[in-house]
Amino acid sequence: MFGYVVPDKPYLYLKDETLYNALYCGLCKSIKKSCGNACRFTLNYDLAFLSALAHNIMGVDVSITKQNCIAHQIKKRPIAKPDEISLKIANLNVILAYYKLKDDKIDENKGSFKTALFSKGYKKAKKSCPEFDSAVNDCYKNLLKLESEKSNSVDIVSDCFATMLARISKELFKEKSNEHTTNLAYALGKWIYLIDALDDYDKDIKKGNYNVFYLCYNNKSAKELIEENGKDIHFIFSSIFAIIKESYSKIETKYNTDLVENILFRGIFNKTLAIFNKKG
Repeated sequence: MFGYVVPDKPYLYLKDETLYNALYCGLCKSIKKSCGNACRFTLNYDLAFLSALAHNIMGVDVSITKQNCIAHQIKKRPIAKPDEISLKIANLNVILAYYKLKDDKIDENKGSFKTALFSKGYKKAKKSCPEFDSAVNDCYKNLLKLESEKSNSVDIVSDCFATMLARISKELFKEKSNEHTTNLAYALGKWIYLIDALDDYDKDIKKGNYNVFYLCYNNKSAKELIEENGKDIHFIFSSIFAIIKESYSKIETKYNTDLVENILFRGIFNKTLAIFNKKG
C-alpha cells in the first residue's frame, strides 16, 4: 500500500493511539519473524490499520506487552504480540512492498538495490502466503497492461487495485469473509489507488509517468484538474466513502471498533480533503 490509511489523531482516544502504535510495532516484530530483519524497512502504517480491522472482524483480541525493540532499546513500549493474523499481514506487507519497488523500477528506473535487498524476504512471504502473491501479481500485471494501452477509464484502472484488496480480504478473513467485508476491501482498494494518483498528479506529468486522471481529463496541473473537474472527482470519492460506510455498517465487529471507525470515517476523509486542498 502507500501510507494513506491513517487515523485522524486529534479525534483518536488515548487508548486507541496506544493500540495503533502497538499494532504497528507488533507488525514490525512479525515481519522480522516471518521474513527477516531487512524487510522491517518495508513496514507501512496502512498494514497496521489492516491488522486492527482483521482482528476486529475475526473476533481476535490483541495481546499487548511492554517490550524493547530495535528502535527503542532503553525504554520499553507497548507492542502487540505476533499472532496468526499479524504474521499473515507481515507477509502481505513484504509482498506489496516488493511489487511496489518493481513498479517504481519500471516507472522511474529506480529501486533495483532495494528489490534485491528484499528479494529473500519476499520469497519467504510468497511461500507462506501464495494466494496474497497471486492477487498482487495479477493486479500489477493488469495495471501494466492498462497503462501500456493508455487507458483513460478511472473505474477500469482503479478496479485492478480494488479487486486485489478484495481477493486478499477473502483469504485473510477466511470464514468471516462475506459480501460486506469484500465490498469494504474493494472500496478501500479503489480509494488507495485513486488518492495516490491524485497526490502524484503533478509529479507523474513532470516525469512522464502514467496517471489515469491526466489521461481522463488532460489537465496541465493538479490545480487545474481540481478547478475544472473537481465536482466529478468529488463525486468519485464521495461514492467510495458511501460504499465504505454502508459495507462497514453491516459487518459484525468485536474489538478495536473505535480505532477502526476513526480511520474509516475520519482518517481517510481528512487525508482526501488535505490532498484536495494541497492541490487546489
